[in-house]
Amino acid sequence: MTAAAPWNPTYRPCDEIRRAEEGARRRAAQAAARRRQALADLTARRMALPGQGHADARRDVDFEFAARAIGRLPGGVVVFEPAVEEMTSEQASAETARLTAAADLELPRPSLTAREVEVLRTWLLLDSKPAVAGELGISLGTVNTHLTRIRAKYADLGRPAPTKAGLVARAVQDELISLEEL
Repeated sequence: MTAAAPWNPTYRPCDEIRRAEEGARRRAAQAAARRRQALADLTARRMALPGQGHADARRDVDFEFAARAIGRLPGGVVVFEPAVEEMTSEQASAETARLTAAADLELPRPSLTAREVEVLRTWLLLDSKPAVAGELGISLGTVNTHLTRIRAKYADLGRPAPTKAGLVARAVQDELISLEEL
């Protein structure tokens, strides 16, 4: 014998579907907001270039003065020199000239093929490698091969990017993708 649930005139399956869809949209919006915040945090980091000392984070330094006097490196990285407030005006002028000349230099860019750029951009815009493979009509192994080659090319230039976040930073620095696209 089969038991039947009592009839409920207020139950509508379409309401459950609508609630599930709204929940999925809300979760997707929250995930997108988290990704945007993580990317903003990543790009706001102040990191020293390879081979140079770390940026000074002393609290008594006037950071606005340091940013104006020293300038920015490619990719928007602000360089803060230690003991800026203790320099004489001649030392500050010489240091500013030296750092300005260094800031005008471009970061070395890897020679990525058009397909590697396409795979990298697609991977940064999608959430998974299988999704990239499906989008581009290639196998998952090919996606992994392209990403391995991209990482190797960056590492050869002294700009390692072992993680997806590292590749995001490199792609933004090299203007392969903008933060607005992410």
